[in-house]
Amino acid sequence: MGFHEIRFPLDVAFGASGGPERRTEIVTLGSGHEERNTPWKSSRRKYNAGYGVKSLADLYAVLTFFEARRGRLHGFRWKDRLDYSSTIPGHAVTPLDQVLGTGDAHRVNFHLLKTYRSGAEEEVRHITKPVAGTVRVSVDSVEQIAGTDYVVDLTNGEITFLAGHVPGSGAVVAAGYEFDVPVRFDTDRLDINMTTFQAGDIPSIPVIEVRT
Repeated sequence: MGFHEIRFPLDVAFGASGGPERRTEIVTLGSGHEERNTPWKSSRRKYNAGYGVKSLADLYAVLTFFEARRGRLHGFRWKDRLDYSSTIPGHAVTPLDQVLGTGDAHRVNFHLLKTYRSGAEEEVRHITKPVAGTVRVSVDSVEQIAGTDYVVDLTNGEITFLAGHVPGSGAVVAAGYEFDVPVRFDTDRLDINMTTFQAGDIPSIPVIEVRT
């Protein structure tokens, strides 16, 4: 499967519905107790972009985007309007938002991570599609300079420190960023309803996260 580094039309995505999905297998015992397990290490996000189509222009934008992706064949970027940055909604990204790891004077590669915490539990998510121009990196709370101290791969979310700027032993590496979700269409057919000459709708445009 190919992946196109292009974002789904924002005007339509902002009106979409959806979010993370988990898969839990539950066995109910004779006693009434349950045994629960999951075959998935992390959640997978699903969206329906049909709710975001509001105009003829939206219809055509989706049609064009769908054809260029060849339906389900090629993946693309999707902006989740609730969860799209290293911090909480409404707050600006800072280089201290998410801890990525600790230096050892040799390690040059650090992957962008986002940690979700609730009580004593936490879930760590690998971020693979950072948005250009939004990534900020720090080492021991000191912001680093992109292109001088490090580079970031926007296609896989990996930060690489350059020679002479490798984090020392025990140095805490952190980052802030905005990101997209890698997805694909979950259908090879668009059911377009032209209710009037100047308007219409697509009741369902299913989109599903892909592993990259």
